[in-house]
Amino acid sequence: MAEVSVPSSRIWPRWSGWALALGVFVLIWVAGKDLAPWAFDWPKAQTVPVARWISAFTKWLLNEATFGLFTFAELTRFIAAVIDFPYRVVLSLLSTGFLKGQGSGAVQVLPPLSWIAVIAVFAIMGAWAGGRRLALLVAACFIFIAVFGQWQSAMVTLASILVAVPLGVAGGLFLGILAWRSRLFERAIRPVLDLMQTIPVFAYLVPILFLFGFGPTAAVVATLIYAMPPMTRVTQLALARVPRELSDLGHMVGCTPRQMLWRVMVPSARDALMVGVNQVIMLSLNMVIIASMIGAGGLGFDVLAALRRLDFGAGLEAGFAIVALAIALDRLSHAVATRQGRVIGGRMVARHPYLAAALATVLIAGALGLAAPSVQTYPAAWELSTGTFWSRVVEWINVNFFDFLEAIKNAVLLNLLVPFKRFLLGLPWAGVAGLLALAGWRLGGWRLAGLTGALAVLIAVAGLWEKAMITVYLCGISTVIAMLIGLPIGILAAERDRLWTVVRVVIDTLQTLPSFVYLMPAVMLFRVGDFTAMIAVVAFAVAPAIRYTVLGLRGVDPRLIEAGRAMGCTDRQILTRIRLRLALPEILLGLNQTIMFALSMLVITALVGTRDLGQEVYIALTKADPGRGLAAGLAVAFIAIIADRLIHAGARAARARLGLGEGAA
Repeated sequence: MAEVSVPSSRIWPRWSGWALALGVFVLIWVAGKDLAPWAFDWPKAQTVPVARWISAFTKWLLNEATFGLFTFAELTRFIAAVIDFPYRVVLSLLSTGFLKGQGSGAVQVLPPLSWIAVIAVFAIMGAWAGGRRLALLVAACFIFIAVFGQWQSAMVTLASILVAVPLGVAGGLFLGILAWRSRLFERAIRPVLDLMQTIPVFAYLVPILFLFGFGPTAAVVATLIYAMPPMTRVTQLALARVPRELSDLGHMVGCTPRQMLWRVMVPSARDALMVGVNQVIMLSLNMVIIASMIGAGGLGFDVLAALRRLDFGAGLEAGFAIVALAIALDRLSHAVATRQGRVIGGRMVARHPYLAAALATVLIAGALGLAAPSVQTYPAAWELSTGTFWSRVVEWINVNFFDFLEAIKNAVLLNLLVPFKRFLLGLPWAGVAGLLALAGWRLGGWRLAGLTGALAVLIAVAGLWEKAMITVYLCGISTVIAMLIGLPIGILAAERDRLWTVVRVVIDTLQTLPSFVYLMPAVMLFRVGDFTAMIAVVAFAVAPAIRYTVLGLRGVDPRLIEAGRAMGCTDRQILTRIRLRLALPEILLGLNQTIMFALSMLVITALVGTRDLGQEVYIALTKADPGRGLAAGLAVAFIAIIADRLIHAGARAARARLGLGEGAA
């Protein structure tokens, strides 16, 4: 007779571990202040001087590090020169023209491309990649930039993008191929990529300034560090997903390793690789304002200058110009990724009609521009501006609703923000680290428990626990509010196609707008402080909450919904007991992205007087202290990694529990 296995019954319920841990935590919190004061405040004498070590290492790199034939400083100067040459060429083509001489005495020997030629060339690229509609859209974006007087700044920004993107794509492709070929290299580079994506950009601006100097070259280097990781990850993933039949076929026909890589694997992964190129373009555009702090100029500098003088209208116009540039480049890269090429025979012009048309347009526009200045440069008399209108709107709101806005701000501050901040600052760091380790163990096992607990302890021993708790307080409240706004909108939009079309346009625009633009209306309406920072963070971070909610709800199998209806479920029961439960993994990923967006925005809100790790990074930037900035940046990265790993583990567990996808395997 076959034995029937009987599932072992638990002696203790599943929640008993959490109950015991929370009991110990409360005991330490209530009674441990006198018994173990080190569990609340890490002794200053025992603080690990991470900032001092990093500063000393940076000085050593700059002054003493050598590779025998050349020093590290000479290497950075060489890299700067390699980046600077193509940047000057592209900038001359688009903005300044080719100059003879230096500084104010320089003489223009050849003018830049006329504004008509630039628009026509990008429109022809749109026609080649996506047809007439894309050509019209791209042309409209560039005409918008010209009409609203942002042409010169936009061309400076475009020059940076046109240099940074190829370098970022080439570097990411190279690292991704190495990671795909070598498991050891993949393991070594993974934490480096994590840190590159989670450390606030402000944190590594100071070391870059030391190593590459102030100017557009340093800005391009900072952009590369920020934009290269997605390309590396996408390359590795795309090559790993090439069907095995194709690689087997390559081996069967006798391909060498180089032929296998460049003639089989990379062409087969072309569509996915173009997604990485698109990501590099969008992240490079996100960097334009921060890069302007170290000499990039362009539209980013215009937004930053408008923020400093609280000119909301001027900042918004420059921000919309960045959005127009982003839309044009985004649509072009998408179209190139999906374009189906075809071989055309015949003469050179017949084989490359779009290239011939672009060259003819440049030559004709250049010749006409010599005779008609309005063809060469967009006339100032034709420019429009809505800056004054937007500034007056904000002024009108301030005049008529000042008391109402102040009442809301004070109510939220006194009843929510300040009590929650005091609560977090009063918690023992040792207890919080223990709870994070327990969460890691329950969701992902001992390795995740060790990672989350160790990162929390490192923040404490570096003497940054208090600043980290202020960061968590602002990020936590902002994330909760963003989810409370995003979830209902996502639920409504998931069921209505027309509403989703409108919402998608809005959140696409919100995600393309530079983060600094969110600060200006918040500062003008609510002045500086934590409440203003929270408003800006919520506005910036709400988009992923909406997007992932819609993605999850629309991905629910319609047969399960029909089965629910057949069983007599009401609409509310179908939503709460079927659709939201099955969409939970995607909603958790949306929560993860909302936290990442909030953390990235928090560093920028340091400009409005917060007292968190972002302020620490910003002070380090103003005092040119690389150690202080990187130490605080690492602490922000540790918070991001803890949240990311725990939520991903939670999403995997949810998928396994629901029997969905890889989590169920």
